Amino acid sequence: MSEGLIQFVPLLAIFAILYFFLIRPQNRRMKEHQQMVAGLQRGDTVVFSGGLIGKVKKLVGDNEAVVEVAEGVQLRIVKHSVTEVRSKSEPAND
Repeated sequence: MSEGLIQFVPLLAIFAILYFFLIRPQNRRMKEHQQMVAGLQRGDTVVFSGGLIGKVKKLVGDNEAVVEVAEGVQLRIVKHSVTEVRSKSEPAND
């Protein structure tokens, strides 16, 4: 009976290593990204997953934003495609 339990020790050790080195850090990064996306405001300078840099002009609903990438060029994007907020702005009065 004890030989059967000893065979599971390496399997449990591998699971513990995977949890602490892969699963836990990924969950932390995902939670930070969700907080960043939820905190987007008008006037923030953002970087998209495609590498474009723009300024948030308007938030549309919970999932979308209108971003100006050049003067007069506005894109409607999904907020989750934002990978980085370069500069935070003061909340704008609408």
